Amino acid sequence: MQMIKAAVCHAYGEPLVIEQIQLAAPGMGEVEVTLDAVSICHSDISYWEGKFGGSLPAVYGHEAAGRITAVGAGVPGFAMGDDVVVTLIRACGSCPNCGSGKPTICATPVDPTAGPLKTADGGKLSQAMCCGAFAEKVVVDQSQIVKIPADMSKDCAALISCGVITGVGAVVNAAQVRAGQDVVVIGAGGVGLNAIQGARIAGARRIVAVDMMADKLEIAKEFGATDGVLASDPKPWRAAIKAMGGKADAVIVTVGAIPAYDSAPRYLAMGGKIVMVGMPAAGTTAQYEPIIMSNSGQQIVGSKMGDVVIKRDIPWMVDLYQQGRLKLDELISGRWTLEQVNEAIADTKTGAAKRNVIVF
Repeated sequence: MQMIKAAVCHAYGEPLVIEQIQLAAPGMGEVEVTLDAVSICHSDISYWEGKFGGSLPAVYGHEAAGRITAVGAGVPGFAMGDDVVVTLIRACGSCPNCGSGKPTICATPVDPTAGPLKTADGGKLSQAMCCGAFAEKVVVDQSQIVKIPADMSKDCAALISCGVITGVGAVVNAAQVRAGQDVVVIGAGGVGLNAIQGARIAGARRIVAVDMMADKLEIAKEFGATDGVLASDPKPWRAAIKAMGGKADAVIVTVGAIPAYDSAPRYLAMGGKIVMVGMPAAGTTAQYEPIIMSNSGQQIVGSKMGDVVIKRDIPWMVDLYQQGRLKLDELISGRWTLEQVNEAIADTKTGAAKRNVIVF
C-alpha cells in the first residue's frame, strides 16, 4: 500500500479534509492512474451533501484524466505511460445489460468500501462511484478508462469522462435526434451545454435553452442554442414553442429540479421523447398526465451517462474536439488546486460555473 493525498468526506455537508490515505496496487484487470486533472460534477456535490446515500468516510470525484503508472495482470491494450480518461462506468462485460450493449447500467454490484482505498490507519474508506478521484492517484478497473492523444490537455480531457458524454450522449444515443428536428434543453449548466452541443452536432434545426439565469442563456448560444428562454417566466414553454414554430421532438432535462420535470411534457410534440438526465434527491416525485402522453405517442426515458459505450463514443468526441467542432476549453470556468477543493465546490454550487477543474 502506498500513501497518497486525497480530499476525504467524513460528514455530509462538512468541508472535505485533505489527508494522507492508503492506495493498494492494481490487481487483476486494474490500472493505476496518476491524475493530472479532475473536475467537479454536481453529482459529487449531491453525494457530499448526503442526497444519494453511500458510506463514510469517502473520497468523491469521478471526472478525471491522467496517465497510467502501474498495470495489473490481465490488462491487454494498456501500458505504462498511456494517457487516459477515467470514468465511473465500471462494466463487468458479462451481465445481461453489458451483454446487450448497455455498460452504463451494468448490473454487477460493487462494494465501494472493498476497493483499493483505506484510511491512513487502515480503516474502511469508500471509493465513491468506483473512482475516488479527488486524490493524486486512482486504481480502477480497465473497463473505466479510454486512451486519449498524448498532446491533449488533461483538464479538457477530464470533462469528457462525465459531463460531455452525459450531455452529448443523451441527445445522440438516448433521444436519437436527427437532422432537422427541434430540441429543448432544460438547464444550461455543464451537462446542459453539452446536450446543446450534441443537438448542434446532430443537426437539430432549433435548439432552445431554458434556464433560470439570463447570462447562462447567452453562454448557451455560444455552444449552439438558437434561442433562450428564462425558466422563471410563468409559462416558459410558450416562448419556446413560439421560437420553434411548434413543439419539440426531444426535451432533455439536465437539472435535478422537480419543476423542470413537471413542465417538460408541455414542450413536447406528438411522438416526441423526454430524456431524463438530471437527478433530483431520492424520494422526490414528478407528475404528468399519462393519458396525454399515451394518446400522443410520447415517451419518457432515463439516460445514465448518455447511454455511452466509452470505447466507441469517447474517441469520436475527442476527434470532434481536435477538429474544433466540440467545445471543451470553453467549458472550464476555473482551475483550482486540491487544497482549494472546498472553495471550488462552493463556487460550483452558486450555479454560475460551467465546470471547475482541480489540476494536480
